[in-house]
Amino acid sequence: MAAILRFRKLCFLEPVKCSTVSVQSFEKPKNDEKQSFEQPQKPESLVSAIERVLEKPKSKKIKKQPKEWRCVDSCCWLIGYLCTSWWLLLFLCNFLPANLPGLRVPEAPGVRLKRDGLTALHPVVLVPGIVTGGLELWEGRPCSEGLFRKRLWGGSFTEIFKRPLCWLEHLSLDNETGLDPPGIRVRAVPGLVAADYFAPGYFVWAVLIENLAKIGYEQKNMYMAAYDWRLSFQNTEIRDQSLSRLKSKIELMYVTNGYKKVVVVPHSMGVIYFLHFLKWVEAPPLVGGGGGQGWCAKHIKAIMNIGPAFLGVPKAVANILSAEGRDVAFIRSMAPGLLDSETFGFQTLQHIMRVSRTWDSVISLVPRGGETIWGDLNKSPEVENICYTSKARYLQSSSKENNGNDTDAKRSFHVKELPRYGRIISFGKEKLELPSSQLSIIDSKELMRGSASRNSNTSCGEVSSEYDEMSRNNIKKVAESDAYTASSLLDLLRFVAPKMMKRAEAHFSHGIAEDLDDLKYTHYKFWSNPLETKLPDAPDMEIFCSYGVGIPTERSYVYKLSSSDRCKSIPLQIDSSAYGSDNGCLKGGVHFVDGDESVPVVSAGFMCAKGWRGKTRFNPSGISTYIREHQHKAPSSLLEGRGTESGAHVDIMGNVAFIEDVLRIAGGATGAELGGNRIYSDIMKMSERINIRL
Repeated sequence: MAAILRFRKLCFLEPVKCSTVSVQSFEKPKNDEKQSFEQPQKPESLVSAIERVLEKPKSKKIKKQPKEWRCVDSCCWLIGYLCTSWWLLLFLCNFLPANLPGLRVPEAPGVRLKRDGLTALHPVVLVPGIVTGGLELWEGRPCSEGLFRKRLWGGSFTEIFKRPLCWLEHLSLDNETGLDPPGIRVRAVPGLVAADYFAPGYFVWAVLIENLAKIGYEQKNMYMAAYDWRLSFQNTEIRDQSLSRLKSKIELMYVTNGYKKVVVVPHSMGVIYFLHFLKWVEAPPLVGGGGGQGWCAKHIKAIMNIGPAFLGVPKAVANILSAEGRDVAFIRSMAPGLLDSETFGFQTLQHIMRVSRTWDSVISLVPRGGETIWGDLNKSPEVENICYTSKARYLQSSSKENNGNDTDAKRSFHVKELPRYGRIISFGKEKLELPSSQLSIIDSKELMRGSASRNSNTSCGEVSSEYDEMSRNNIKKVAESDAYTASSLLDLLRFVAPKMMKRAEAHFSHGIAEDLDDLKYTHYKFWSNPLETKLPDAPDMEIFCSYGVGIPTERSYVYKLSSSDRCKSIPLQIDSSAYGSDNGCLKGGVHFVDGDESVPVVSAGFMCAKGWRGKTRFNPSGISTYIREHQHKAPSSLLEGRGTESGAHVDIMGNVAFIEDVLRIAGGATGAELGGNRIYSDIMKMSERINIRL
């Protein structure tokens, strides 16, 4: 008993060493040690035994095996490097002295113009485009608890990572009505904060708002016309009265600011949204705002369209077909199955397609004007488009004449064979080089007959698209037609997305009017198409087309059938292995032309260059139109941020020259006082090749 008490005392004094002893003491005793458990030991022998045991581990050190490096470890290190680099750049941009050589920030246009005596005069209305406006939750399902009036779109996007499926469910609209699903209400964020920043640190309207404020603007004479960009334009009025509120706000600002007309600055899809408003506000009540024919002439001084998508963008077609563009196609080729894999539960592209096909606004961006505008199987307005690399965008340094005539400045890299951009969708690169007589073209009626035989049941689970209702033979039939133009691709979209097209085509039209006096064009589905509606009778109003040039912009695509099972991936995808000649226009299955990275030049500039130029049937009152192109210049260093001379689709709103144009017009200047047209691209030659009755 005395030995046991001493043993416990030793453990209390040396807990770490005791743990080692305790492990040894519970081992199976050997034959010569059995007696030690049967007979009590002397204290001296117990201490010596413990010392011997404690000496043994010192001679037997176990070497640790090197840890096996896994893919997860690489991902964690990569994320760590990116985060560290991001915070380092933020530190440099915010804490380094601004007066160091090479770090001086150029003077803001608002500061310079205020010093020159420019002050706020005309009220300003800002109209955001698709995606850039914030959306917040007002009513949701149980999974959205704690998100009342929190941003689901715009801001930090933290809810994507916390509850992605719940987030997608609340951003979706009803597939039958195009309005809110039962039990869900998501609304546009009101005020200037709706679209000043898209995400922390990524400005949209913030720089322009700040410069307007420097010459005296504030909320009493500046307004952000936020709306739910997912809805069709007429549905924004039916559900939220967005058009009525815009009309009332313009009238109020007109009266409270000394009866000064309003300057409207819409961006991207907001351009055609406001074009819809111009017809709505003068239309009689019940369908329109009841303002009468003189409303626009009385209240609007100028419309300064930024990156206008007047005639649509081909990117919208790729979004509907396969929920991808050039960047997504590249990722899809480098990591097959990553974005639409069912194994890991991602199915990202299928989720994106399911949600975006409930947004009617996507159809508003499908190319308008058919083959007349976008070209046929053999030719297109960009027939002389010369491709260039990222190192040599443009070599000309001077603008074209203010009267719109082209200069002889040429770009450096020429292509031997002219690409056929009119084939917006082609199945196989070899089909691009064939003459139209050798192409296999399926009649649209035959294609639509196949859409009648669709599967009513699908085994693809919760993540489904309209592709799951199509048989494999019907999917193959899509690829039997070698190429689709701007006219035939509408039938293609009706075939692969019949529910979406049936719902959305009740709100949008994509043709060219033969007789604008026909009563059918009083329907609201024609109001956002500049080729099927007239501008208001407002001869003193001015219209500007301001957009960037000098950036490769998606124009047409090479597609292929996916080899994966159709329930696990989208059956159509961009053929990222399709490349043209050196420095050519075809890269990664995508043909590129001149534009602002999102909108090709022909879509942004045609209406100001020809469709509305002078008195035409689309512009009967002869409203003055001006083209203000901005030659893209990438930032010279990371410290410049996104650049002050950028021509990119969103970054242009931080362009110093563009901001100065807006401030001068808001301060009372006219288009002629700005210098008239400023043209760098071939928009005038492209417009001449488009044979349209004016």
